[in-house]
Amino acid sequence: MKFPKEFLWGSDIAASQCEGGWNLDGKTPITSDYGTVGSQSGMRMKTYVDDNGNQGLYPFFATLPSNYHYDMHDNYYYINHNAVDFYHRYKEDIALFGEMGLKTLNLSISWARIFPKGYENGVNKKGVEFYYNVLKECKKYDIEPLVTLHKYDIPVYLEEKFGGWSNRQMIEEFYQFAKVCFKEYKDLVRYWVTFNEINSLAIPSFLPYDLPREVSQNNFSQLHYQLVASAKVVKLAHDINSLNQVGCMFSSLAYYPLTCDPKDVLISQETFRNMCYYTTDVQVRGQYPYYAQNIWNKLGITLDIKQQDERDLLDGKVDFIAFSYYMSNCITVHKVDEDMAKGNLSIGNRNPYLQYSEWDWAMDPDGLKYVLHELYGRYQMPLLIIENGLGATDVLTNDYKIHDVYRIDYLRQHINSMKQAITEGVNVIGYTTWSAIDLVSASSGQITKRYGFIYVDMDDEGNGTFNRYKKDSFYWYKKVIESNGEDLS
Repeated sequence: MKFPKEFLWGSDIAASQCEGGWNLDGKTPITSDYGTVGSQSGMRMKTYVDDNGNQGLYPFFATLPSNYHYDMHDNYYYINHNAVDFYHRYKEDIALFGEMGLKTLNLSISWARIFPKGYENGVNKKGVEFYYNVLKECKKYDIEPLVTLHKYDIPVYLEEKFGGWSNRQMIEEFYQFAKVCFKEYKDLVRYWVTFNEINSLAIPSFLPYDLPREVSQNNFSQLHYQLVASAKVVKLAHDINSLNQVGCMFSSLAYYPLTCDPKDVLISQETFRNMCYYTTDVQVRGQYPYYAQNIWNKLGITLDIKQQDERDLLDGKVDFIAFSYYMSNCITVHKVDEDMAKGNLSIGNRNPYLQYSEWDWAMDPDGLKYVLHELYGRYQMPLLIIENGLGATDVLTNDYKIHDVYRIDYLRQHINSMKQAITEGVNVIGYTTWSAIDLVSASSGQITKRYGFIYVDMDDEGNGTFNRYKKDSFYWYKKVIESNGEDLS
């Protein structure tokens, strides 16, 4: 079986990771603007000042305590301030995306450009205009925009005023932001995603880190408000334009039992259920699943669920399921060998049957096929793969070439697995790779952890020309798209 004729071959970028222009034309800072640069072995941090004027560092993905405030220090380089300067170079970059033949581009809209200081303080017209121009440029090259509304770029203003998503008021803030996007870009965008990797708030509670109860309580409270906000926005999108297709999006790994011990089988099943299905069940079926109360009981948490929330969840069911997939993990109840559990997203022993990337992520194309069947078997709903790719250290040669055969091999194998799943009956409507162009890694803050088809001449200290160079994978993916997935050589 061939790929569907209208299959959405594409790639991804994200406002917070590619744009730069962090304080231009009315935009206010987001969390990433305070992020340091990490490494393969060093955690990314964010900078703060406390109530007493003491400066310090805090884990990047953790919520700042109430007596800490975002603050920029003179002795750190903030890589997201410039990123790869898409803000000034979007025409050049989208022209390259058009040359590559992308059918779709998954991009995000920065909330902090549209409502820099909340909706009560008004719309930033320059921000609205910027994304209008970006979307028009995509249409110029027949690239269908796939717009993600929330992707790690909440205005710090809202975090400091309301405490971020810990406050129910954020539902209305997000609703108003989405309304502007749906109305302003009504004739330019058909495909929307509400929240990127919405399950990321739930995941830490199921990792073997003995997370304090109050952290899980806060994370799941935030997640509830995000699920309600997502549902309200789905209904709003349908009301504004009946042609809008709105999806959820979650972070997916394939979770395998490490051994044939039945307890390993059960815990791997539970891990997938808790980390992935928990949010997707709500967004597809419009209500919390049967096992949700058991999760809440085990974690010792209580959610602020109103009757109106339940009605909103039912009224805002999504049209498709999107998910990211990079790797798999082996889960076990047995003691884990620390030397075999490397990698910043590993929660079990290494799989002896797989190879691992420079950043110790298991490269597992069969896992993608496994996840596709699991999702389609559960939901019978169109699936869209958003974010699949390989982070690697690319080398720019003296003649400005990048021979990234390792990236081509990774993508080829995953596309083959996707094709097998489609042949076996799974309804996959599109595939977008992470990423279209090199950009700042959200997890490590590095540009040198490169994912793109287009090389950007910048390093992690801000040195470079920002010049763009096509990698070998650029030409390979162009051929894949032209042949609708038939030529993977």
